[in-house]
Amino acid sequence: MVTWPSSLPQSPMATNYSEIVPNNIIRTEMDSGAAKVRRRTTAAPRFLKISYIMDKTQISTLDDFYLTSLKSGSLKFSFTNPRTNVVENVRFMKQPEYISENGNYFRVNLTLEVMP
Repeated sequence: MVTWPSSLPQSPMATNYSEIVPNNIIRTEMDSGAAKVRRRTTAAPRFLKISYIMDKTQISTLDDFYLTSLKSGSLKFSFTNPRTNVVENVRFMKQPEYISENGNYFRVNLTLEVMP
């Protein structure tokens, strides 16, 4: 399996990190009384929203990783979860976003789906 490139930052910015627990329930409202609730599946993905500061060379590496190695983000890759330090299989939920910080460095926003 493809892994997160070692030439890219390994730890995201702490201030922009968020992890979303899966919404894995179905809630059905009743005509009267409490709603019925059940689990949708036995496993559901988590979502990570993370940011890095990268230079232009690292952006080029990320572009190649996303576009070529992962076939425009359609493939899974191994990635170390910043909260748990566990290597997990993830995939991109949307394409990387690059925001210029000063012309030489960019804030890179990623949204990843942690596969169950």
